[in-house]
Amino acid sequence: MKYLLILTIIALFHPRQDKLQGAWEYSKGDTTFSMIVVDDYMSMAMYNMAGKKFYGTMGGTVTSIQGEIAGIMEFNSMDKSAVGKPYHMPMSRKGKELVMGRANKETWKMVDDGTKNLAGNWRITQREQNGTLTPIHTTGARKTIKILSSNRFQWAAINTETGEFSGTGGGSYSFADGKYTETIEFFSRDSSRVGMSLSFNARLNQKDWYHSGKSSKGDPINEVWSRR
Repeated sequence: MKYLLILTIIALFHPRQDKLQGAWEYSKGDTTFSMIVVDDYMSMAMYNMAGKKFYGTMGGTVTSIQGEIAGIMEFNSMDKSAVGKPYHMPMSRKGKELVMGRANKETWKMVDDGTKNLAGNWRITQREQNGTLTPIHTTGARKTIKILSSNRFQWAAINTETGEFSGTGGGSYSFADGKYTETIEFFSRDSSRVGMSLSFNARLNQKDWYHSGKSSKGDPINEVWSRR
C-alpha cells in the first residue's frame, strides 16, 4: 500500500511527458501551426510555406500536461516580455488528435510520436574555428537550440534572460546511413531559403551529435550538438 501511495505522489508531481511526445500540426487557411514536444520541451511555429511567410514562434520547458500543457516560456518572437514567465494552454488528447484552446478550440493532428531518429532537445556545444572544434559557452542565457521529433525539426537562437530572439527555422528531416537531410519550411531570417533541402554528414556518439556539411548559404559547417 505504501509503495502504491509513493508511486501516486510521484505521478502527481512529475506528470508523464510522453502523452504529448512528438510532432503536432494544425492548419487554418494557408497558415500552418507546428508544434514539437520532446524531452520536457515545447517549440511552436506559425508560417505559410507556399507563400514563404513566417509569422512567429514560441517555446519553453514543459512541466505539466494535466488537462493543459504548461511550463516556463524561454522564447517568444511576438512578445519578449513573456520570456521567463509561466504559460498555460488547455488541451485534451484523443488518440492522434489534440484539442487545444479555450473559446476557439483547435484540433491538432499527430505527425509522429517523437521516439525515432534524432528525437530530442539539443543545444550546440562546439563549432569548428580555424580547423579545430572549439567549445561554445553553454552556461549563459544566450543559446542556440534544436528541437527534433522523429521527422520534424526547429532550431532557435535565443536569450532566456533578456528575451531577445535572434532567429529560427524548421521543417522536416530524415536521418539514415550517416546522412541528415532537412527540408526548410520556414526561416525567419531569409524567406528565400524556404523549400531548400540540405544534406549533412551526421553521427551520434553517446549524447553528442556530430554534424558537418554546408549551410543554406553554402558556408562550411562542422558542429557538435549535445542533448540538453
